[in-house]
Amino acid sequence: MRSPTIKQLRYFVTLCEEQHFGRAAKRCFVSQSAFSNALQELESTLATQLVDRTNRSVTVTAVGQDVATQARLVLRDVDSLVEIAQGNTKPLCGELRLGVIPTIAPFVLPTALPKIRKAFPQLQLLLIEDQTQRVYERLMAGEVDVLLLALPWAMQGVEERILYRDEFCLAYREGTARVDPENYRFNRLDSDSVLLLEDGHCLRDHALAACKIRNTEKIRRFGASSLLTLIEMVDADLGITFLPEMARGSTLLRNTRVRLHSLSDNSYRNIGLVWRKGSQRVSEFQLLGDFFRDNR
Repeated sequence: MRSPTIKQLRYFVTLCEEQHFGRAAKRCFVSQSAFSNALQELESTLATQLVDRTNRSVTVTAVGQDVATQARLVLRDVDSLVEIAQGNTKPLCGELRLGVIPTIAPFVLPTALPKIRKAFPQLQLLLIEDQTQRVYERLMAGEVDVLLLALPWAMQGVEERILYRDEFCLAYREGTARVDPENYRFNRLDSDSVLLLEDGHCLRDHALAACKIRNTEKIRRFGASSLLTLIEMVDADLGITFLPEMARGSTLLRNTRVRLHSLSDNSYRNIGLVWRKGSQRVSEFQLLGDFFRDNR
């Protein structure tokens, strides 16, 4: 009895995530025809139809969804096998896939990455930037090795290492009449004066919790889609927001009138690394964490 190949399983899992043959083939760095042939061979090997194909969409069948779930587990086991084999090599050597969230990447990576690459020239560091929940799902699917996140965040099957605190700051446009930063009190803010990122960004949840924001009337219902948009809205004096200390002096604030004022209360998020429980590369992740902690 023939068995599916690892390549075929990776292609199929990618197709389930992209729901599009062209995008899935591009992500796997193969032509669409080669990708389609591999999927047809997989269906032939398993003697079942995994996807319903039309000109415009791809629908995974019920059997296909069950196969995809098991395929992810198989691929995770294969990746663990590779990790065990690589455990005997030099640390931070070869490919390492780092997932990072958009509210950390522009502030931490420009400083830390050049030093990491200089210290470990044989390291091939691949970066995947996305929202917390999505990079976590890719970690558990075996597509990412380790995550650089803001914590806390509800996750299962992982180990965490907190690297340092990142204090929250009041962010406002210079000269605004909305707030007096030296005498800031949240309850003095007008309604609809607080701008935050839209749902799905952990910075929104952390800001709400760390800055003790409970009065939702003061929060605008319209959430910014990105950190850049949020800063532009504050620069236009559409409201105030709360940004992490690591944003101070960043290129995102350059050429704006946005200013940061440290909050007097204990308002912060934790920055840390997260990896799959049982990973054989823990010592490498710890070393990587040391570099992010010491080069910020």
